[in-house]
Amino acid sequence: MKIDYNKLMQEEITSFGVKPKLVLHCCCAPCSSAVIEKISKYFEITYLFFNPNIYPESEYVTRKNEFNKLGVKLEDLGYNHNEFLELIKGKEQEAEGGDRCKLCIAYRMDKAFKYAVENNFEVVTTTLSISPHKDAEFINQVGEALEKKYGIKYLHADFKKENGYLRSIQICKNKNIYRQNYCGCEFSMQTK
Repeated sequence: MKIDYNKLMQEEITSFGVKPKLVLHCCCAPCSSAVIEKISKYFEITYLFFNPNIYPESEYVTRKNEFNKLGVKLEDLGYNHNEFLELIKGKEQEAEGGDRCKLCIAYRMDKAFKYAVENNFEVVTTTLSISPHKDAEFINQVGEALEKKYGIKYLHADFKKENGYLRSIQICKNKNIYRQNYCGCEFSMQTK
């Protein structure tokens, strides 16, 4: 039976009580926009920007700077594209959404959990599930595994539900936020 991660998220949010400290892994301003709107009243959020997959570096800087239009201050863990290339070595030609992407997603989420442990956060989640091109079930399974590994709660989500993706498009139009036309790496750029 397929899990309704949006419903599960709503149940989890109501179980927290007082606003817990949450690390929100942010992939880009467009994806983050509707997520921030949806969960900001429930959590004390730190916005974590860790995306070594983004290519070229000028694109990384552009995506990072677009958060200013959302009024969000990012914790940026820095740009090291070689780190990503080493991670996916041998999987460069994988289809979009395949093993290369899964490694990338899991790696960035793991880094968010490590950051949460080092900085005494209670909850972690990611904006990645808002994309219609990302597998919310896979993302949530990774989150569950990392919750067990690190002992920090993972907030389940499928942010594309309840028109989340459409809402992100509206917010971007209203705030004139740059919307990229590829996921991030040079390999996803080739499939656009």
